[in-house]
Formats: sequence, C-alpha cells, structure tokens
Amino acid sequence: MDYYEDLVVGRKSSYGHYEVTREEVLEFAAKYDPQPFHLSDEAAAKTHFGRISASGWHTCAMTMAMMVANMKENRQAGLGSPGMDELYWLKPVYPGDTLRVESELLEKRRSKSRREMGIMKSRNTVFNQHGEPVMTMIANGLIAVRDPGAPIED
Repeated sequence: MDYYEDLVVGRKSSYGHYEVTREEVLEFAAKYDPQPFHLSDEAAAKTHFGRISASGWHTCAMTMAMMVANMKENRQAGLGSPGMDELYWLKPVYPGDTLRVESELLEKRRSKSRREMGIMKSRNTVFNQHGEPVMTMIANGLIAVRDPGAPIED
C-alpha cells in the first residue's frame, strides 16, 4: 500500500484503457448533458464536432474510472479529492476512441489541520488512440499518512 510518505514528486505514470462506445456516449448525454450534438448525428454534423462526440463531463467520468482502477491495482491509500485546479477539454472524444492517462505528481504536502492525511497535486493528461491529448486536469488528492505522529515539514 502506498501512503503519503511513498509519493515522489516528479514521478510519472501511464495507465488505463477505456474504449468509448456510441451506446455509452448516448446514454450519458441523455441523462447528464442532453445537448443535440451529443445525441443526434444530424445535429452533430452541423457543428464543428462533425459527428456525435462524448460530453466533456463523460470524458471526466471515463478518466475517473481509469484513475480508480489504477489506484486499486497499485494499492494507494487515497482518501478522495477536494477538487480540481484546472480542467481543459482539448479535442473531442468520439465513439470508437480508446483513452489512456498519463499522470505526473507535481507536489505534495501534509495537512496541518488533519495530521492523518496529505494533499497531493498531479497533472493528468488523457490521450486518444492516436496519442493526441484530449483532456488535461490538475487534480488535488487526499492520501493517508502512514505515521500521523511524524513531524510536519514546512
């Protein structure tokens, strides 16, 4: 199990394999982002997308699925997230695309108010099967500290 103390700033990782299906794009859009270009071939053809594309929020959800699978596989003592600093959708995600994630740990620090947790910041870039970045985000994560009694460095 990896804890706060095991995190190395600058460490990079690559993970995930998510196949985007038309059925899932339509289902997500109908429920959460029912804009015409996510639901209709005809409407999408009249936009800069050219065809049905996944909602950006769907891209976030697919990315989250890959992140959680990676945390489970690599046994990280994650405690959730207080949010994002940046989120950019760079290119449309289409049915038939296959997504993957590259992550770099940018910084880490101990919580001064909650000694049992640390806070980490990472840059996550999502790529399609052509190696094109489709989304970036700076994510903040909470992670358990192995030794909450250890001094907090400044």
